[in-house]
Parts: sequence; structure tokens; C-alpha cells
Amino acid sequence: MSEEHEHDEEGYTGAAVLVFDEREVPVSVELRGYFQPIDGRYHWYGRVGANEQVTELVEGGARTALLRTPDGSATGSLTDPDPWRRYRVAGTSTPPFAVG
Repeated sequence: MSEEHEHDEEGYTGAAVLVFDEREVPVSVELRGYFQPIDGRYHWYGRVGANEQVTELVEGGARTALLRTPDGSATGSLTDPDPWRRYRVAGTSTPPFAVG
């Protein structure tokens, strides 16, 4: 059995900004993504570093936000936090980072 990954993943780790309506929140992110040939779309996902402002907004009902990095922006969905209070973010579109 091959040790290769099923998908060739690309990504970004570093500073970003989450934009909830008009409110901008500086965050750190770890993002990855891959092109899914079955549906013909790019799927990206990752974690937003623990941030009290993000927690306040997501617990208040905000579940989508524009995610901006130095390389681009895309709208993503935020889901429940992990034990370290990092929210998962995911989207299906042109990712908010450069793809080779």
C-alpha cells in the first residue's frame, strides 16, 4: 500500500483577518486545501487560532465570515471549537491563499 496522500494539499499558515459583516478580527490561521476532481471544486479548510473576539461572535450566532490573508480572500463557515478554543473554518471555492 502506498504511503502517498490521497490529495496533493497546499496551504497557508500565518496572519489573517476574519470579517464578520463590518467587524474585522485579526487572527492566526493554519489552512490547507485540495482540488476534488469528483465535484470539480477546490475544498479548503483549517483552524483559526484561539481568539476571544471570534468566540464571542460565533457563540453570538455568526457562522460565516470572509477570511482574508495576504494572498486573497474567501468566505468560509466556522464550526464548533476544539478543546483549545480554535474554530474550524472551511469553504469550497477559490481559497484565501495562493495555489501553485
